[in-house]
Amino acid sequence: MSTRKGPEKGLGFRRRCALRIVALPRLAKSLLALGMDALLCALTVWLAMSVRLEQWVPLHGRPYLSSAGTALALALPIFAAFGLYRTILRYGGSMVLRITGRACLAYGVLFCAVLALVGVNGVPRSVGLTQPLLLWAAVSLSRVAARRWLGRPATGPGAGGERAVTLIYGAGSAGQQLAQALAVHPEWHVAGFLDDDRRLHGGTINGLRVHGTHDMAALVRRLNVSMVLLAVPSVPRKRRNEILQALVSAQVPVRTLPGLMDLAHGRIHTSDLREPDIDDLLGRDAVAPQPELLARNTRGKVVLVTGAGGSIGSELCRQILRGEPQTVLLVESSEYALYAIHAELQQWLAVHGGPGPGARLVPLLASVREAPRMREIMRAWRPQTVYHAAAYKHVPLVEHNVAEGVKNNIFGTLVTAQVASECGVDDFVLVSTDKAVRPTNVMGTSKRVAEMALQALAAHTDGFGTCFCMVRFGNVLGSSGSVVPLFRRQIREGGPITLTHDEMTRYFMTIPEAAQLVIQAGAMASGGDVFVLDMGEPVRIGDLARRMVELSGLTVCDEHHPEGDIAIRVTGLRPGEKLYEELLIGDDPLPTQHPRIMKAHEDFLSWEELERRLARLEHALAVNDVSRIRELLRQMVHGYRPEGRVVDWVHEEQRLNGLRAA
Repeated sequence: MSTRKGPEKGLGFRRRCALRIVALPRLAKSLLALGMDALLCALTVWLAMSVRLEQWVPLHGRPYLSSAGTALALALPIFAAFGLYRTILRYGGSMVLRITGRACLAYGVLFCAVLALVGVNGVPRSVGLTQPLLLWAAVSLSRVAARRWLGRPATGPGAGGERAVTLIYGAGSAGQQLAQALAVHPEWHVAGFLDDDRRLHGGTINGLRVHGTHDMAALVRRLNVSMVLLAVPSVPRKRRNEILQALVSAQVPVRTLPGLMDLAHGRIHTSDLREPDIDDLLGRDAVAPQPELLARNTRGKVVLVTGAGGSIGSELCRQILRGEPQTVLLVESSEYALYAIHAELQQWLAVHGGPGPGARLVPLLASVREAPRMREIMRAWRPQTVYHAAAYKHVPLVEHNVAEGVKNNIFGTLVTAQVASECGVDDFVLVSTDKAVRPTNVMGTSKRVAEMALQALAAHTDGFGTCFCMVRFGNVLGSSGSVVPLFRRQIREGGPITLTHDEMTRYFMTIPEAAQLVIQAGAMASGGDVFVLDMGEPVRIGDLARRMVELSGLTVCDEHHPEGDIAIRVTGLRPGEKLYEELLIGDDPLPTQHPRIMKAHEDFLSWEELERRLARLEHALAVNDVSRIRELLRQMVHGYRPEGRVVDWVHEEQRLNGLRAA
């Protein structure tokens, strides 16, 4: 006979009962609570009459049965109307007690009125006052007991271990909800609130003391705090950044609040308390998108996105889908990336698609370098808008694989643009990069040539046919090549953090904001436009790494603090990297109707001249003459100065083979 196993094994009788009650269907739990309230109502009527008459009232007597029946007929419908049987008891706190008090008050008024105005033979009218008070006390105590009994999980990260002492920054409604939600988790002990409002300092909210923020380091040491939870979801990002800077001095880990909907539905878990978003550290608020620009090139239209499985491409698809397109064509060369984004968008449509048929999603495996495949796709669906996000963007990898980077970034863009023009596409938007400005690497140079190709095509068609434009911006947070997830992993592993150069600076923007701005910029294009996104102030990567360490409650190990926790090791610039990025080649960009989007003045070659140079480049690619490829790129792009020797893997291996043969 097999032994029964599961989460209940080894638990006491009380905990097994609690687990079984929690596992019951919602209707069964509501009926159980209703039955308990009915029993308490009957008992408090009996107790109130016995106290008033100074003798135990028989439970079978007519006066008791009449008064108890009246009480039940009034109390249970009122409690149900106030929502007492819709509340999840184990996640309820002071809110449940407030609802209980209001429900008992409404019931008491009616019950007292019935006894005073109508009367029940043998029942003193004073019972109408004492019984509702007794019922309120009994029901409130039952809710508190149920919360304490059912709320503590049998197992969990903190079961049987030490409790994490935490402070919640923000004593508002969000902080109070977080405190109530954490109260049912044995691994957390909330020691109080931190708040900027001086009027709250020294007071208590739901039994928790509110502390000031003037000396958080001393407070953290005195209370032995192991974590601060940030519960200020409505403050501007600049203010959140100031709060995070103040918390750094306390040398305590910081986590931010989960979604408020999760809190409201009692779905909070310790894993939901996440590290601060890196855009909080940057301290720049995103500008709200302009709905008319978001919808102009997408609503009700067939939209094609190349590189649909990449960081920017996938977010473009998400934003486009919210704009109610007719069809979204997902073009991607990676099978897994295409499968992942298609499955995600299908799931989103299933939840948010509404009563109508919704947008049609078409996943298409294709390479943007293959004109026949791109032509058959565009001829079949006739898209009105194309967002071209397919590109190789990793600087060192492209330096090591020059020919493939050039083929994909330049000729892939050219093929897609020419096929789009041939198939009558209205708008073609190229997703470009700040690395195209005075580039020191093949990746940035190839993107600048792609920009020039679209500028030349727009000038060549003289405003007829497809409207070509490009949108240039810097690094996006959370992309496949972002330093942020790398730093977080290195901090979790105890370091060191690898930094290519302590003075390196980069522009940063969140992926959703970048995608929204790309769509809005494309909607303002008139042909050949080079749009530049306002990325705010550049950020020193070294400062970013240090702040991430400090907000993890750790210290940086350097010459000033040799006893620190996490070392930062400078590894040196990689092939093609430069210290500073720029967004403009020329000066004096023109403003547009969007405050974060500018229009640049950029010189370019005529289509006839560019076509001749691209033909020579294509010949060099065919024989993988990397030195020649770099020289031709240098001739095409003003400011490109290749630094260092050729590091292309194939070129280097061929050179070594030649030396061995000699």
